[in-house]
Amino acid sequence: MPESGPAPSTGRESFGSRLGAAVAARGPLCVGIDPHPALLKNWGLDDDAAGLRRFSLTVLEAVGSLAAAVKPQVALYERHGSAGMAVLEEVLAAADGQVLTIADAKRGDIGSTMAAYADAWLRDGSALAADSVTLSPYLGFESLRPALELAAQYGRGVFVLALTSNPEGASVQHVGGADSVARRITEAATAENRRFTGPLGSVGLVVGATVGTALADLRLDLEAVRGPILAPGLGAQGATPADLRRTFGAAYPQVLGTSSRDILAAGPGIQGLQDAARRTLDGLRES
Repeated sequence: MPESGPAPSTGRESFGSRLGAAVAARGPLCVGIDPHPALLKNWGLDDDAAGLRRFSLTVLEAVGSLAAAVKPQVALYERHGSAGMAVLEEVLAAADGQVLTIADAKRGDIGSTMAAYADAWLRDGSALAADSVTLSPYLGFESLRPALELAAQYGRGVFVLALTSNPEGASVQHVGGADSVARRITEAATAENRRFTGPLGSVGLVVGATVGTALADLRLDLEAVRGPILAPGLGAQGATPADLRRTFGAAYPQVLGTSSRDILAAGPGIQGLQDAARRTLDGLRES
């Protein structure tokens, strides 16, 4: 595979390079923008597009200068139909140049359909273009090829589901033992990142913050992947910064700790959200 410097069509630095710089400047925190109906209610907002917009832009205003990345949960915008997706487009546009975005869409398909998903989330000029997008590889890692190529072309990134913390995930991801599905995904991501120069590639993995000993049990070498690791589950789902250090070991410098409800519950005030984000950041730096 060719090495990548700036993306050929944009002159943009690779996503891995941009994320590495953001983490160095701000710390390894990703804040999920998850407008669950219960959170909207707790914030005194209606469960409609107007409430969704107020919630999302408030979170972005509060943490956009603190976090290395924000991660809008696409499903929670889709449930509001076209009006919700219009809010997501506005959020992604407002974040551009302020904070890196990870569209948590978990897309995965084959052929022209996968190419269409890639075009929606990764092409310059698309209303939904984010700095990166989450992908599901369970139709085969190579089914993601259109997104992998388009991301590299435009200086964007992907995060591929590898080892999730939901109990059902083990029935697929752990299959094969020492040659598990999860291990094959990590090895494929390792190979993809050889095209990128610099310390951090642009093909990341999603590995749950609460996977415990699964990394060791399955003998996954995440440090060798040389890509960012998106670790959801920090805070309300039970993982602490110290847990992340223990779980990821030598790969901890690649980890982007992701907190959603624990920080969002501190709203709707800007100061409360910022204080919660700073507390989480302090823990990630000290752990």
